[in-house]
Amino acid sequence: MFQKILIANRGEIAVRIIRTARRMGIKTVQVHSDADAGSLAVEMADERVAIGPAPAAQSYLVMDRIIAAAKQTGAQAIHPGYGFLSERAEFARALAAEAIAFIGPNPDAVEAMGDKIASKRLAAEAGVSTVPGRLDVIEDVADAVRIAEDIGYPVMLKASAGGGGKGMRVAFDRQGVEEGFPAARAEAASSFGDDRVFIEKFVTSPRHIEIQVLGDKHGNVLHLNERECSIQRRNQKVIEEAPSPFLDERTRQAMAEQAIALSRAVGYDSAGTVEFIVGADKSFYFLEMNTRLQVEHPVTELITGVDLVEQMIRVAAGEKLALKQADLAPRGWAIESRVYAEDPYRGFLPSIGRLVRYRPPAEEAGETTVRNDTGVVEGSDISMFYDPMIAKLSTHGPNRERAVRAMARALDDFLIEGVEHNIPFLSAVMDQARFREGRLTTGYIAEEFPEGFQGLAPTPEQADLMLAAAVWMHRLQASRRSNGGTLRSEWIVASGASQRRVRLETMDGGLLIELPDEGRGLKLGEVDWRPGWPMFRGKLDGREFTVHAAPAAEGFRLRHRAASQRLLVLSPRSAELHEKLPERTPADTSRLILSPMPGLVVSIAVEPGQAIKSGQTVAVVEAMKMQNIIRAERDGVVKAVGPGPGDSVAADEVLVELA
Repeated sequence: MFQKILIANRGEIAVRIIRTARRMGIKTVQVHSDADAGSLAVEMADERVAIGPAPAAQSYLVMDRIIAAAKQTGAQAIHPGYGFLSERAEFARALAAEAIAFIGPNPDAVEAMGDKIASKRLAAEAGVSTVPGRLDVIEDVADAVRIAEDIGYPVMLKASAGGGGKGMRVAFDRQGVEEGFPAARAEAASSFGDDRVFIEKFVTSPRHIEIQVLGDKHGNVLHLNERECSIQRRNQKVIEEAPSPFLDERTRQAMAEQAIALSRAVGYDSAGTVEFIVGADKSFYFLEMNTRLQVEHPVTELITGVDLVEQMIRVAAGEKLALKQADLAPRGWAIESRVYAEDPYRGFLPSIGRLVRYRPPAEEAGETTVRNDTGVVEGSDISMFYDPMIAKLSTHGPNRERAVRAMARALDDFLIEGVEHNIPFLSAVMDQARFREGRLTTGYIAEEFPEGFQGLAPTPEQADLMLAAAVWMHRLQASRRSNGGTLRSEWIVASGASQRRVRLETMDGGLLIELPDEGRGLKLGEVDWRPGWPMFRGKLDGREFTVHAAPAAEGFRLRHRAASQRLLVLSPRSAELHEKLPERTPADTSRLILSPMPGLVVSIAVEPGQAIKSGQTVAVVEAMKMQNIIRAERDGVVKAVGPGPGDSVAADEVLVELA
């Protein structure tokens, strides 16, 4: 067994590998860019080596620096995690030339399966069903248009060396290809150092289901069941689960047999994933094979009890698999939610900044398990140079319903401040009847939120929870100001145009909240909150809940899951006066085209004096390794252009001003 391994990655996966290595008694070396010098992974590792500036192309993708770090520290093996160099056959071969073990499959398997075009050809030869498409590499935009129109729209533009949703675009018409091809090519080059792009038919209303495989260097190959990863946005997975709520045993077995057959055909000898697109009739097509550890591997670990990182290390050291297929039947159900630094209310655009507060839910094991894989701590920076994922929150229960309920509760207890995040969106999905029934497709987000995510209106129960939290917080603050004086017992709780009259009475360490106009009351108790703290926990009528709270003038901004309200707690006289206040008119920004996210300007497509049309591309801004096309929302004439190519921009910074 290795005495020391180097981790050629960053963030949560680096922390994940370090934890398993520690348990196995293996020392770790963490390489890092300048941006990651103070990261959690660097702090946890036994040794650390700086390898270059923040951009991945100058640090985590530079093979020579990583190999030099391994030789300098005496590391006997390198774990590449996922992304970066994890699927580069030349990296595995370079390590072999230096007598350094690659904790992943052999280079021939990486080469065969890592290339999306070659892998589809090999899959077809191995008898695996494949998606219709044209596997030739596309040379230019005109070539891309010809191929797309030959296949028929919609089509998927996909980076040959891609993964993680980078270098992928769905095109529904000619314009989509003309704009999507250069963007996919640029993303592929910046993320993988390989700008080849191919086209295949985009299957509508599909499910994305994948089979986890594990092989050793002695010819043994097993499968560890499937994961369903259908809930995606921008071709990047958001919520995953294991097993799939859709597959029957016959389809599951057929997919697993094809995955193992393909793995054997390429001599696969590590952890890997064979991905399939599955139709409503349970027909399935090979999508790609990821020759690495998957981001969503925790759900497989939770249902099988197998540490996949440990198995990868043992296989790389030459050990035979000690597992048997009969031992790998799924136990219970697991859900994973990817917590991203992005604003779901603005089209999931990435957010950067410092984690002013970061308090994940407590991890626990038992009949219900809560697991949080993360690479950050309070005070960490979310950089524009890397993927915006903050954490992977996973739950496990004896059945799907229990796992989903545990996830909803864990999301309630997750506190993040300093950057925008997608927890309200994740919570909304957990509460949706369609999700709870398992009716999923890769178009789920677009189908359920066709106008974008704007949060959800509070249910009557949520309105009660937020009202109870608001009056408790207001009453506690009022008692501190009164210095022991008599507290008002009647208040008006206002939210927008709606008002609810409440009468308060203390009881048994809690509060009785009477709603005289509604003829009922609420009992609030076991409260955990102090002034200034942004999470309010308590029990309302015996049911535990958590509300996120921030102060607002005369009240609070409160959020429970995907519902939020601004509640004002007013005296009856103040409530009368508030009704007479004029509404504030928002500023007119219709002449300004703003950057929707912080990032780097890749290009500006207009100039002063130019007439433009609604929908026309005016700029491309890159953030978190994704290129975002900024379009005009109205016709007009360009008056001024702000930043130029290569400039950094903040969210809401003016890119173009119209006359």
